Amino acid sequence: MSRIPASLFAVLFFSACSSAPQESESAEMVPRPPNVIFIMADDLGYGELGCYGQEKIRTPHIDALAGKGMRFTQAYAGAPVCAPSRCVLMTGRHSANAEIRGNKEVKPEGQSPISAEVPTVAMLMGAAGYVTGAIGKWGLGPVDSSGDPNAKGFDLFYGYNCQREAHTYYPDHLWRNRERVELNGGTRVAPGGKQEPGDDDYGRFYGEDYAPDAMLVEALDFIRENQDRPFFLYLPFVEPHLAMQPPTEWVNAYPEEWDTVPYLGNRGYSPHPRPRAGYAAMISDLDEHVGSVVDFVDKLGLASDTLILFTSDNGATHDVGGVDTDFFQSVGPLRGRKGSVYEGGLRVPLIARWTGSIEAGSTSDHQTCFQDLMPTLAEIVGKRRLFKTDGVSYLPTLMGTGDQAAHPYLVWEFYGYGGQKAVRIGDWKAVQTQIHKGGEAIELYNLAEDIGEQQDLAEQQPELVEQARRIFREDRTPSELFQMDGFDSVQAK
Repeated sequence: MSRIPASLFAVLFFSACSSAPQESESAEMVPRPPNVIFIMADDLGYGELGCYGQEKIRTPHIDALAGKGMRFTQAYAGAPVCAPSRCVLMTGRHSANAEIRGNKEVKPEGQSPISAEVPTVAMLMGAAGYVTGAIGKWGLGPVDSSGDPNAKGFDLFYGYNCQREAHTYYPDHLWRNRERVELNGGTRVAPGGKQEPGDDDYGRFYGEDYAPDAMLVEALDFIRENQDRPFFLYLPFVEPHLAMQPPTEWVNAYPEEWDTVPYLGNRGYSPHPRPRAGYAAMISDLDEHVGSVVDFVDKLGLASDTLILFTSDNGATHDVGGVDTDFFQSVGPLRGRKGSVYEGGLRVPLIARWTGSIEAGSTSDHQTCFQDLMPTLAEIVGKRRLFKTDGVSYLPTLMGTGDQAAHPYLVWEFYGYGGQKAVRIGDWKAVQTQIHKGGEAIELYNLAEDIGEQQDLAEQQPELVEQARRIFREDRTPSELFQMDGFDSVQAK
């Protein structure tokens, strides 16, 4: 059902093959480090892929990626919402040390920028001789700011700089580096906008230029142009974040009986006549785009030279914009959704494929989080001491060498949704919520026996509660922009 014309895909493939240099029989083949493609969905829940138990939504391409690689069952996002999670990913610092700990806008377009002195994964890869590209949604600093993707090590950026602009799939512009690219977008509905009952004109929320397809073309072109040298391609795709504006052909692929009532926009974003089918369509469209990237890599003969990673920036969205996560069991047995430090807001899919290096069809229960990407790539490219991180390389797990180091704990600090903290220590998970309102109570769960975080064992395990409280207090960097009540004031004394 791809809307990338077959003729365009053929041109990309033909030009890629014809431009490849021909090796002479006597030429010495010099090993090179692998290309890295990091694909990140937006608000995709832990249970929204077939390979993670989804039964209604079709994701054959991502499922095939898992079948040819490794599927992680205990992987975590850097934070439960967009910007802070991406900051952890890019900088290798966990969310109690990272600069960005919540979503804060900068007018007229963008979010709080990463500072100039903060290194990123792209800078690491550039220092190792890689050409670097980011195509998708950024959210870590406006154009021409210290957090501009070009200022943070990316040779090419194409997509949405600002998260709020990405609330429509038919924007009036995207960015190519620092150049505004005008598009023929559609009508945009502000959060809270409503469709009148009986009004069947939902088409006005669609436009001419569908941004996900435009970004896919850029991604394929980047791969084609850089196939003969090591490249790092960061693909933070926007699906399935709202607004719900999927291609009609994907909507029609799902049962009509799913939807008896249209979504009229009463919970934000754009209305949709078939919200359940519409949401599934967004994920299937994402799956198709992932498949296009993987297929292109394979057709170029780069499968054994390319590490492909796929994940999500946080858990499934809470039920706004017409989404029904209960219907799809979007987080499986987990508690919470996006914006929550319970498992449903933080635990995400993670799939890795590197043909010939990662065992096909393998599964790992290694506990990993977004800050681990930087040390993992640093080990791959031989730059292990270049930047300070809070992460642990999971390359031994990928390669099956058996000498994988473990985190003593994983900790999160999230400024939004009332102020929240969480720490995972082995099988134990401690959670503190409503911190801005003076919440001091710490809940404690044994995830090995209670993955749904239903039985609070804090009273039975006071030593673990005190250990969590000490980690919350000590393993953090005070933040002026995202002050945490009860923690920054203590450290200031």
